[in-house]
Amino acid sequence: MPYNKIAERKGHQGWMKKEGPHFIFPGGGTMFPDGAVHYIEQLEHYIPISGGVLRTVLDMGCGVASFGGFLLAEDLLTFSFAPRDSHKSQIQFALERGIPAFVLMLGTRRLPFPAFSFDLIHCSRYATYFIEVDRLLRPGGYLVISGPPVQWHGQDKDWADLQAVAKALCYESVVVDGNTAIWKKPVDDSCLKTQTQRVFKLCHKSEDPSYAWYYNLKKCVSRLPSVNGKLAVGEIPKWPLRLTKCPSRAARFKNGNYDFESDTRLWERRVSYYKKTLNLKLGTQAVRNVMDTDAFFGGFAAALISDPVWVMNVVPYNKPSTLGVIFDRGLIGVYHDWCEPFSTYPRTYDFIHMGSVGSLIKDPVTGKNRCNIVDVILELDRILRPEGTFVIRDSPEMIRKIDHVARSVRWETTIHDSEPESNWKERILVATKLLLTLPSSQ
Repeated sequence: MPYNKIAERKGHQGWMKKEGPHFIFPGGGTMFPDGAVHYIEQLEHYIPISGGVLRTVLDMGCGVASFGGFLLAEDLLTFSFAPRDSHKSQIQFALERGIPAFVLMLGTRRLPFPAFSFDLIHCSRYATYFIEVDRLLRPGGYLVISGPPVQWHGQDKDWADLQAVAKALCYESVVVDGNTAIWKKPVDDSCLKTQTQRVFKLCHKSEDPSYAWYYNLKKCVSRLPSVNGKLAVGEIPKWPLRLTKCPSRAARFKNGNYDFESDTRLWERRVSYYKKTLNLKLGTQAVRNVMDTDAFFGGFAAALISDPVWVMNVVPYNKPSTLGVIFDRGLIGVYHDWCEPFSTYPRTYDFIHMGSVGSLIKDPVTGKNRCNIVDVILELDRILRPEGTFVIRDSPEMIRKIDHVARSVRWETTIHDSEPESNWKERILVATKLLLTLPSSQ
């Protein structure tokens, strides 16, 4: 991590170094130098930040993620990302602070999120790609753009163009306060069918707006969902009720409603077993950044909701696209292919949970493995923090193979029986990544 470059770029923002290797962040950045708390208090005049109406937030161009960090006190879960440029090292700062963060680049492809999933999107100095932002924003959700070109000197044309795009997409202007503009997305497509098509075309009805793994950006506006308005902010239950209420999107899947309820109960039972029998560090101060590598409906994350953690729910690209259900529950996550590197810095997760590894590496068409177990374990070793924990459930035969690989990368492992309700068809491997130190030079 280029500490010197960060210091050069951010020193003017008032960062202070306390005694020892600690930093005090002003909680703001270039666009709100008075601190994120003051900035959020200003937004509360126009946006229902408190009260559970909003839950999932996307912060684009997040810096060190102070905006998302201070929203945690309001029970808002913010997914912060910075682009792959000279600022991306700030993501490591964010993850060290225990704030959900990810390295992303919005260029030619869709971001790896399902459509209509974020209740609030915040863009700091990041006003382009409005159509992709519109795809991600839930109907009735709020868009906040802070910084250029909003009433910015020398950018009058860009500001006028931005306002024109918002109007063409039928967004309601809530307020323009200094260099911050707030819009509200329409809750239905009555305006889109008339006004929008004068400037943009609507995507074809066959277009799946939630398909976002290696999928190029489209020059069309995603159609609003026709599921009785239950994807709209204000129509879904308030937080925390939405965590346990089966979302309308679950009905897209065969036996979706039943699977949702059974998956929730299953993981409540499993997590209880993990804590009582396996003596894991879940629920303690030692665990903050958690990853579920095959999240399905997010039952594992939901079972941890009372713990001081946040969970990155990963839905593999070759599995059913259930990530929208996870967001509807008020949780966050991404699409991913576990035969590729995960877009994060090394040593950034305290706890990683995995189900059957075989299902993560198989080609959905041919059924053949696209990579091997060693590839996956080495990537998880890169992601896992020293003294962090890796837990995997799989068949006894596969657990023996994974145990061999885990020991070869110098993890300490133990193998356990699964909970009695599973009839012991699976075994559970618990591995701890050791903190290895090189011998000091003479």
